[in-house]
Amino acid sequence: MKKIFTILCAMVLAISVSAQQKGESLALAIIPSDLPQDFPASAQTQIVNKLNQVLTNNGVAKIPGFSQFFITVIAAPQTKDITPTAPPQVAQTLEFTFYIADYNTQTVFSQTSITAKGIGPTEAKSYMDAIRHINVNSPAIKEFVVKGKAKIIDWYDSQAESIFMKAEQLAKRHEYEEALYLVSGFPTECQNFAKSIEIGNKIFQDYIDYTCQQNLAQARAAWAAEQNSYGASQAGEYLAQIYPEAACYNDAMALYQEIKGKVLDDWKFEMKMYQDQVDLESQRIEAWKAVGVAYGNHQQPTTTNIAWLR
Repeated sequence: MKKIFTILCAMVLAISVSAQQKGESLALAIIPSDLPQDFPASAQTQIVNKLNQVLTNNGVAKIPGFSQFFITVIAAPQTKDITPTAPPQVAQTLEFTFYIADYNTQTVFSQTSITAKGIGPTEAKSYMDAIRHINVNSPAIKEFVVKGKAKIIDWYDSQAESIFMKAEQLAKRHEYEEALYLVSGFPTECQNFAKSIEIGNKIFQDYIDYTCQQNLAQARAAWAAEQNSYGASQAGEYLAQIYPEAACYNDAMALYQEIKGKVLDDWKFEMKMYQDQVDLESQRIEAWKAVGVAYGNHQQPTTTNIAWLR
């Protein structure tokens, strides 16, 4: 819970971009495919960089962690020759197949293949040279991303009502983080995007009200146990997790004033406030989406198996 709130705090305090900014309405995770053992780690870094470029150049955001929808690329050697030079070079042609897919259902939404040639003193360096020659701005790549985005938007449109129903059921069981995770991924182009924001805002309000009562009770207990700087510090850890819009915020503020009046300057803590009341709606939306992202990242499998793509 504390880790989620830490991420939440950072998002609220640092947010400067609207949740509906054009070009970042859809986000994908990057899953690099497994490389043979004899290739250096930098080859995988190059692959990830290429995938980043594909997303950035086509108006798709990268999810920092795991997500149901992802992009990857798998390399398959086509030809390999040793050049009759001194010293000899390894020249090879590789086919790079890009995929946008659904990890949960193992469904491929879009794919395309690009051939690239590489040359180097070793097979590994030849492989890396081929990666460098992948043209991420090719028409085939652009069409591949457009098709993948359209398929994901269609998926959200077809599944919207069941997603909303499940999210509301989770919220009733106080499983707010998972509920917010479900509604946080809707791209702006979806028919039900506005409804996802409406439901997300409602669930987030229930979430901050519920957690406010929990944290306020913990803060009161910590302060009652030791009414000194140590007790103030312990209470502050809980008060720091209470949001201004929470139903019990005024009660939390009263406890804050009581503690501050007794420990004076020994307590360097201030209650959470929104950023100058500027663009509150964007801050609120980004706040609950951060909760959903944090939950999603914690669900990442220990090993990401995409062998089903081959």
